[in-house]
Amino acid sequence: MSQPQQVQPPHQAEPPALGRPPAAGRAKAYAQGLTALLAVYLFIAAINLMGHGLKTVAKVPQSKAHLDKAFALAEHPLAGLCVGVLITSLVQSSSFTTSFTVGLVAAGQMSLATAIPIVMGANIGTSVTNTLVSLVHLRRRGEFRRSLGGAIVHDFFNVLAVMVLLPLEVGFGLISRPAKALAGWLGGAAFFTPHPRKFNLVKQAVVPLARGCDALLQGWLGLSKTVAGAATAVLAVALLLVALVILVKMLQGLLRDRLSGLFSRTLFRNGATAFVVGLLTTAAIQSSSVTTSLVVPLVGAGVLTLPQIFPYTLGANIGTTVTAILAALAAAALAASAGPAVQAAAGAGLAVAFGHLLFNVFGTCIFWPAKWIPISLASGFAKRAAKRRLLAAAYILVIFFVLPIVVIVLVNR
Repeated sequence: MSQPQQVQPPHQAEPPALGRPPAAGRAKAYAQGLTALLAVYLFIAAINLMGHGLKTVAKVPQSKAHLDKAFALAEHPLAGLCVGVLITSLVQSSSFTTSFTVGLVAAGQMSLATAIPIVMGANIGTSVTNTLVSLVHLRRRGEFRRSLGGAIVHDFFNVLAVMVLLPLEVGFGLISRPAKALAGWLGGAAFFTPHPRKFNLVKQAVVPLARGCDALLQGWLGLSKTVAGAATAVLAVALLLVALVILVKMLQGLLRDRLSGLFSRTLFRNGATAFVVGLLTTAAIQSSSVTTSLVVPLVGAGVLTLPQIFPYTLGANIGTTVTAILAALAAAALAASAGPAVQAAAGAGLAVAFGHLLFNVFGTCIFWPAKWIPISLASGFAKRAAKRRLLAAAYILVIFFVLPIVVIVLVNR
């Protein structure tokens, strides 16, 4: 009697190995990654282009006359603080404000005590860029709450630092006195080259775009510098929105999960690492607006959290002072063999640069151990603004524009 034949089970495909996505998934992830990198480049280019356009407008003779008038109203510490906030918010560059201030101090038209509050205000005003970036997430409540919190934690740190340090500076010279001492000790140091070579890889990558806009608007179309600068800023805002939409789209799904794990294991694995990354990145690309704005969409997408980016923000604040200090040290070294007037001017500029550094160092020493204060304030406001979204627009208008103007007018009545 023959044995019954056993029915063979249908052939089943072997499941893909765990931990490694199939080829189609890998290709999609690579495509997402490349697109995200392109969006990051467009994002950085847009911020630099916006600053280029606004600074072009500010350098027009009529605009410089208005700037001179604004700085002339900065004698009172509160007025100086608000002048720094307002001008930096309008120009989108704390470097522009601090450089202008250094020039006035070096020319003997402004005292160091008057300059320090302006530098503090510039620190607040430079954070308007990342707050504006967070508005791109306005239509998605959860993303908007996270991204706004990631943006304004920078604001709250700067405001809190000013609230603590400005009275101490006015009453005791907490910042200006050691800044003068540092400028005196290091002003003529021979180990600083008087002709530093400046090379910025990021800015060199976006310079052709700025030059192309200038050639198109001023050369071919024959627009004035004021109109061309304003048009460049508007084009930059449009480019910024496009870059952010692409970046947010790419950060959703598979790429978001992978980046979250990667950042948690490497760049943001602890506070000290994040701080160093923020400092070195900002010192390298010479723009805290770019480095702090870049993490806002990452927070909005859930890749990073507020406690992770807070030390990074502190590092960026200090990193943005490095370039000015090196340039001022080089200028002081060059002036060491010149006359007393040139040496005094170089020393004054160096003291302002050190004042900017000390403000951020003191603020970091106070609020890094007490990081729960700015983080809780930022997250609390972001939750309210996510429910009443006009609150975010009102916050930007009041903090960066309306309040500074009102204070300047009232103080100088």
